[in-house]
Amino acid sequence: RALLWFGPVYLAGYLGLSGSWVLLGLALWLCWGHNRRSKRDRLAAAFALLEDEQEAVCRGLSARHLPAWVHFPDVERAEWLNKVLVQAWPYFGTIMEKTFKEVLEPKIRAKNVHLKTCTFTKIHFGEKCPRINGIKAYTKEIDRRQVILDLQICYIGDCEIHMDISKFNLGVKGIQLYGTLRVILEPLLTDAPFIGAVTLFFMQKPHLEINWAGMSNLLDVPGINVMSDSLIQDFIAARLVLPNRITVPLKKNMNIAHLRFPIPHGVIRVHLLEAENLVQKDSFLSAIRGKSDPYALLRVGTVQYRSKTVSRDLNPVWNETFEFVVHEVPGQDLEVDLYDEDPDKDDFMGSLLISLVDVMNDRTVDEWFPLSKTTSGHLHLKLEWLSLVNDQEKLHEDKKGLSTAILIVYLDSAFNLPKKHFEYSNGECGAKKIKNNKYLKKMEREPSSFVLLTVGNKTQKSKTCNFNKDPMWGQAFTFFVHSAHSQSLHVEIKDKDRDSALGTSVVCLSHLLKDPNMILDQRFQLDHSSSDSFIKMKLVLRALNVEEPDPQRVKAGVTASKQGPVRVMEKGENHQKFVSPPKPEVSKVLPVSKDSTALESLLEKDSREDLDTSGSSAAPVLSETVAGLNEAECEQNPEHRPSSALHTRAAVVPALPVVQEIRLAPSVASLGSLPSSCFELSSSNLDLQNGTEMPLGEIQLTVRYASIRQSLVVLVNGCRNLVPSSNRGVDPYVRIYLLPDRRWTSRKKTSVKKKTLNPQYDEKFEFFESLEDVKKRTLDIAVKNSRPFISQERKELGKVRIDLSQEDLIKGFAQW
Repeated sequence: RALLWFGPVYLAGYLGLSGSWVLLGLALWLCWGHNRRSKRDRLAAAFALLEDEQEAVCRGLSARHLPAWVHFPDVERAEWLNKVLVQAWPYFGTIMEKTFKEVLEPKIRAKNVHLKTCTFTKIHFGEKCPRINGIKAYTKEIDRRQVILDLQICYIGDCEIHMDISKFNLGVKGIQLYGTLRVILEPLLTDAPFIGAVTLFFMQKPHLEINWAGMSNLLDVPGINVMSDSLIQDFIAARLVLPNRITVPLKKNMNIAHLRFPIPHGVIRVHLLEAENLVQKDSFLSAIRGKSDPYALLRVGTVQYRSKTVSRDLNPVWNETFEFVVHEVPGQDLEVDLYDEDPDKDDFMGSLLISLVDVMNDRTVDEWFPLSKTTSGHLHLKLEWLSLVNDQEKLHEDKKGLSTAILIVYLDSAFNLPKKHFEYSNGECGAKKIKNNKYLKKMEREPSSFVLLTVGNKTQKSKTCNFNKDPMWGQAFTFFVHSAHSQSLHVEIKDKDRDSALGTSVVCLSHLLKDPNMILDQRFQLDHSSSDSFIKMKLVLRALNVEEPDPQRVKAGVTASKQGPVRVMEKGENHQKFVSPPKPEVSKVLPVSKDSTALESLLEKDSREDLDTSGSSAAPVLSETVAGLNEAECEQNPEHRPSSALHTRAAVVPALPVVQEIRLAPSVASLGSLPSSCFELSSSNLDLQNGTEMPLGEIQLTVRYASIRQSLVVLVNGCRNLVPSSNRGVDPYVRIYLLPDRRWTSRKKTSVKKKTLNPQYDEKFEFFESLEDVKKRTLDIAVKNSRPFISQERKELGKVRIDLSQEDLIKGFAQW
C-alpha cells in the first residue's frame, strides 16, 4: 500500500516531471473517489426506499425518489404485479444466466479477434427485482382496438456480473434504472389470444446509473464517466426509445410492420418569438450584475434544437421556427430550457413543459408562458399543430420556406449486395486498386452495410448489418419536405469497413404524387452496383395541414377563448337564455371613453390580441353599463334579485348587475381584461369603528386553471369602494393563500398602492399544483393596509374565501 501511494510521487521525481503532474493526479483521484461515494450513497438511499417505502417517505427522501402515484392522481399502484415479479425473479435470473453464457458470450467472441478470450466468470442477478411504481391506463383519445399503459419502471438491482478478457477483469456491481415504459396492446381480437401484439418503448431516455467493478472502475474517472454514461444511454435509445420500439407478435401470421412503424400523429411547429424579464446570470467579481446571453433548447422526445444566442439582453427576440415530428399523443411533451451562454459552463435560466395533447386539441396556441424553476421570466411561443393528410392540394409551396409535407421512409432490406466495393465519382463507377493482401482479405468478406438517406440538406444513417449481402434493417425515418414536386430522396449503401459505396438510388418525390394515397412500396434497382442488386423501401408522403379550431370548444387553458355568449335572465322566464354580449352604447347616460372600444373588441375578437390596460378604465365602464341594465330590469321586475356567486357576509349591497356570470375562459395573457359579477369583501371578525356590519368594498379577481402549465392562475385586477381605516387614508395591498397552506414562503402579495380606495393592480400569481389537488383547496384573499410598524391602525381591510371545489376552473371565471 505504501508503494502504491508513494510510487507515483517517486516516479514523477525520478523522471524530472513538474509537481503539478502529481497535484493533477491527486485531484483526479479525489474526484474519482467522490463519484464512487456519491454513487454508493444514491444506491443505499434507493435500497432504503425499495425495502420500506412508507418509512422512507416519512424520513423525507428527495421528491425524485418518490413513486409516481404520489405526484399524479391518475397513476395507480400495482402492488399485486410487484408481488408477482418478486416470486418470478429467481426463475428469470436463471434464464438470463443461461442466455449470457450460451448466446451472448459466443456473439461477443465473434465480434473481434481480441475478444476471443471473453468469459463470464460470475453472473448473479441478485435478490432485488424491478419494481413498478405506478401504472397509468389511457382510455380517452385512443383507438378502441388498443390498450395503452404507461409503467413507471424502477430497477435498483444488486446484480453482479464479472467478465474476463485477456486477464483483465471487468464487471458491474449494481444498477439503477428509472423510466416510463409504454406498453401498447393492439389490435384487440375477438378470439384467443385476444391481443395481436405487444409493443414496448420508453417515452424518454431512461435514467441509468451503473456501479462498476474491477477495471471498469476507470469509467468513473471525471470526464470519462459522462462520456461512458451517454454512450450507454444512446445505445439504449437507438433500440428502445421513441420512435424506436420493439413489437412482439402474440398471434401467428400477424403482420406487425404497421405496428412497428406507425404513421406519426402529427407535427408541432414551434415559433420561438421572444422572452422578457429573464434573470441576470452574468456578474463581475460576483458583485456587479450584468446582462445574460440567453439561448433556448427545444426538445420533443430525442430530437433537440438549439436557438441562436442573443448577446447581452434580458428581453431577447429570436423569431425562429422549429418543427418536430410527434409520434405519440398522449405521451410526448414539448420541453424548453433557457440557458445563459458562458465560456466555461452555461447557466440555467428557466424551463417550460407543454403538453402536446392540449396543443393538438387547440390547433393554434399563441401565449406568454411563465418560466418555472426560476424567479422571473416569461417566454412567448406560438405553437401550431399540423395534421397529416393525403390531400395533394395541400402540397403548395410555402412562401416563408416552411415545410409543406413529411416523407416517411420505411427501410426494409437489400438483396445481392456486391462483395467488391465500388466508388462513384463524377458519374463514373470504378474499382479501387488493391494494394495489399490484408485489404484483399477484407474484400473477400461479405459487406457490413449501412444506408445514408438524404432529402434536401438533411441526412440520416441506418444501423449497420454486419457481414451480410442481404441485410435486413427494419427502420423508419422521417424527413420534412418543402417542395414535393422538385425534391428527391437520395439513397446510398456503404460498407463500414471500406467506407465505399455499394450502390445508390435516387427517387423523385413527384413519383408518389401519381398514387392517390401518395404511397410507393416496391423494390428499387441500385445504380453503380451489381445488375441484380435491389433495395426494398416503402415511401409515404403526407401533406401538413393546419386545421381550424372548433369555435364551440373551450380552450385548454393556454389560448384565449373566442367570442362567447353571456348568460342573462330574460324577463318572465325561469331558465337562462343566451344573448349577445352588451355593448357600451346600450347605456346612453354613460360617458364614452376610448377604452370602451377596446372592451367591445375584447368580447368580439380573440382575446389573444394585446390590449392596452394601462388606463384601467375598461372595467368600470362595463360595470356601470351592466348596472344601468340592472336598474332598468329592476324597475320592470322588482322581485328579481340576482344572487352572488359566492356566499359572503354583507348587509346593504349595491345594485348588482343583471349579468350573473361571464364565463369567458380567458387566457393568462388577457386575464386582466374580463370583468364580471361581484365578490364582496366580508366584514366578519373586524373591529369596525361604528360597531355595525357593513360592506367593505369589492375586489375584482380572475381565476382559472392552466392545464398545460399545471398551475392555478389568479389575477388580481383591482379593488373599489374600500372603507378607510384612518383619516390619513390607506395604502392597500392584496395577500393570497391557497389554504390549508399558510406558510410564509407560499404567500402571494401584490404591490402597495398609495393613498387610494380604488387601487388597480393587474398582477398575476400562479400556484403550481395538480387540478385534483387544487379542487380540494380554498383560496383565501385579504385586502390589507400597509401601515408603519408601530401604528395602531387596522391592518386588514376585508377578505373573501373562494371554495375552489365549487368552480369550473378549466373554464375559469372573472368576477368582482
